[in-house]
Amino acid sequence: MVPIQSLLQRIRWDKAFGRGAFTIGYYDRNRHAVVTLPLERICIEPGNHFAFSAIEADGSVHEVPFHRVREVRRNGEAIWQRHVDADSR
Repeated sequence: MVPIQSLLQRIRWDKAFGRGAFTIGYYDRNRHAVVTLPLERICIEPGNHFAFSAIEADGSVHEVPFHRVREVRRNGEAIWQRHVDADSR
């Protein structure tokens, strides 16, 4: 499986591949559920290989470790998924 950081870099830099509506689903430990955000509402600082900032609908911002990303969708179709055991959350 391609590392999530590599996929996000490809979306950013490969103009042909990066066309489309992308969403990222990540596991939120407070909500105990997968939260989905449009790619435009995440911010990845250059050099940060561990987390990204998620901007919620209410404007709040929090850090999300890359290991909590569960899926990436392009135009509604899953292009990347991480399957996790319930015990490893």
